Amino acid sequence: MKYVDAILQGAACLPLILPALGERIDWDALLSAVDGVMLTGSPSNVHPSHFGQTVRNPALPLDPARDETNLPLVRAALERGLPLFAICRGMQEVNVALGGSLHQAVQENPGFNDHREGRGLSLEEQYGPAHAVTLIEGGLMAQVLGGVTRISVNSLHGQGIDRLAPGLRVEAVAEDGLVEAYSVESAPGFALAVQWHPEWRLTDNPVSMKLYAAFGAACRQYQLQKKGGAHADL
Repeated sequence: MKYVDAILQGAACLPLILPALGERIDWDALLSAVDGVMLTGSPSNVHPSHFGQTVRNPALPLDPARDETNLPLVRAALERGLPLFAICRGMQEVNVALGGSLHQAVQENPGFNDHREGRGLSLEEQYGPAHAVTLIEGGLMAQVLGGVTRISVNSLHGQGIDRLAPGLRVEAVAEDGLVEAYSVESAPGFALAVQWHPEWRLTDNPVSMKLYAAFGAACRQYQLQKKGGAHADL
């Protein structure tokens, strides 16, 4: 429900929830009916077979149906120029869909911190500020946030970006160098992915509100262009 509320309150758009139906989806019919795509977080991980690896820890949850749905969704949405906002697992999906790879366990790689949430903590503590990220000067995120160079984010992920897919531009990095946000260079409008969870307590976080507002504005711009109307203000 937090993702639905974030779209309603932050983006001021009507959310439509897509079930994981994989090959049964008519992408042309679906994407002609929407004006943007948001990929949510999830407890599950992208199956490593999609980036040329075997499962490192069989105890961690996977979701093949979501993989079969969201990986082609990413490519189809970007081909159409739809605004795209990807969060946590969604960020990892976009990277994999475009040819990148992931660390299956960031904390097991030398030089990286443990980015997982603390087990046994309350949700308030798990989703609380965990570390800082530095924004890349001149990037889409820096533009959306009005020149801010450093923000504090939550951190609830074990997987993370290893090899960034071709055509993706780094927008923010954690203190240990892990990619925390990127944009799609070839996208005609808003196409941004973040590793943290901006939907959490959205209205209490000005940074998160600006990100969702920019996504919502891009969706309305796309809608007007699709209808042949005037430009909306971003």
